[in-house]
Amino acid sequence: MPVPKHLEDAVAKLKEVEFRIDEARQGPVTCENQKLWLEALTDYCLALAEVQSYNNESVHEKLHELAGRVGLRKFPAAT
Repeated sequence: MPVPKHLEDAVAKLKEVEFRIDEARQGPVTCENQKLWLEALTDYCLALAEVQSYNNESVHEKLHELAGRVGLRKFPAAT
């Protein structure tokens, strides 16, 4: 699957988890609700890490494409 599609999926997860966090925050203060809130926060962190990872991969691919267009034989160039 191409990186943009992975990124869209990760962003969709992020939005779904944001909804779960809001639901848990608005619920009563119970152990079960706090458990749901912490699970949602954990899922949010994982989804955010996915988004960042796919953003980094996308930028990396674009840099390699640009390096190829300008004729660099090795990227990153040796210093």
